[in-house]
Amino acid sequence: MVKVVKFGGSSLADAQQFRKVKDIIFSDPARRFVVPSAPGKRFDGDDKVTDMLYTCQSLAQQGQSFDGVFDRIVQRFVEIESGLGLSTDIAGHLEKIRSEIANGATADYAASRGEYLNGILLSAYLGFEFIDAKDLVKFDENGVFLPEYTNEVCGEALKGKKSAVIPGFYGSMPDGAIKTFSRGGSDISGAIVARSVYADVYENWTDVSGFLMADPRIVKNPDPIRVVTYGELRELAYMGATVLHEESIFPVRQACIPINVRNTNAPEEMGTMIVPEAEDYSECAITGIAGKKGFAVINIEKDKMNVEVGFAYRVLSALVAHNISIEHMPTGIDTLSVVVAQKDLEGRRRQVIDDIIAACNPDSVEVHEDMALIAVVGRGMINRVGTSARVFTALAEHGVNVRMIDQGSSEINIIIGVESDQFEAAVNAIYSAFRG
Repeated sequence: MVKVVKFGGSSLADAQQFRKVKDIIFSDPARRFVVPSAPGKRFDGDDKVTDMLYTCQSLAQQGQSFDGVFDRIVQRFVEIESGLGLSTDIAGHLEKIRSEIANGATADYAASRGEYLNGILLSAYLGFEFIDAKDLVKFDENGVFLPEYTNEVCGEALKGKKSAVIPGFYGSMPDGAIKTFSRGGSDISGAIVARSVYADVYENWTDVSGFLMADPRIVKNPDPIRVVTYGELRELAYMGATVLHEESIFPVRQACIPINVRNTNAPEEMGTMIVPEAEDYSECAITGIAGKKGFAVINIEKDKMNVEVGFAYRVLSALVAHNISIEHMPTGIDTLSVVVAQKDLEGRRRQVIDDIIAACNPDSVEVHEDMALIAVVGRGMINRVGTSARVFTALAEHGVNVRMIDQGSSEINIIIGVESDQFEAAVNAIYSAFRG
């Protein structure tokens, strides 16, 4: 068996966390390939190393001194090195990075150095080979990730390796320049490595024991999710469940590799398994509830809209002209509603409405702002009679006014639109209906 293990920033924030990580890796000989993040926060109010590196690069670009911030970065890494009894000349690596930033290094280069340095430290601590991610993860000249080429290069480089540490978050352009993924991109790096070595499992170690059925900031002590499918996770992640970078699913999904989200600080807990497909053995029809605020709904009405060829196309073309993407589009015979991010309408709401009117000549156009969307997700909903009824009965009993309903063709989710000030009450009502 081969496992690829990725450790997040909180898991590698200091020397004590490194010790936990080593114990986890050496407790299972299948854990052969390790992808580290940069050091995260050690305590509330602490700074992430990546944030400090971005700050250093920004100050350098403005011609200001960044020595004070960089000295704090040096202290973090030197403390880890000394705390683990290592001799990696981490100070020498840091001085080279300081010089590169002072001489105009890009933000991508600066931000990637946290993972790079943690990779050097962790490989020395474990006795594993260090392989720089710039030699494995490839982007084109426009900065677009090249998944197939990367898989080929990475697979060839790791073939026959007993073990290795590969830093997360970054790769390189054709000219060798460092290119990073979006924040949280170490999750993607771990999935890339897992795919390339045909891993049996991709373990993603963080500071929580997997996914919960609802946001614990809204619902008190929500139940954990033990098994979730890739499809369900995509729905939940898109609507705000942020334990795992949503793009990290694609490399392993393509190879049908399960993901196990685990807690570095509670390694005895099994966490959440993310799998290609799963039977529904749970008594609960839903897997999870997620949502977020900040949406607006554009409601368009016109008699006989259903027989007017190209009506929806013209509406969407008007939005495309303003570079506005849609979130959902529930329709009726004479109505069409388009859900967009409210921020996309700021400063141009009147112009967008006027363009829709000019393109479609509707009977009316109204915009409802301050909306929240809630996704009720579950593979068990397909074959469970009355799931929707339980959702809407619970909302009615708690006085929540439903402004929009949309169900995807996959039948694993129901999207509900409510006023933003009723968002928390709605999530609690739905959760109580199924787990109360």
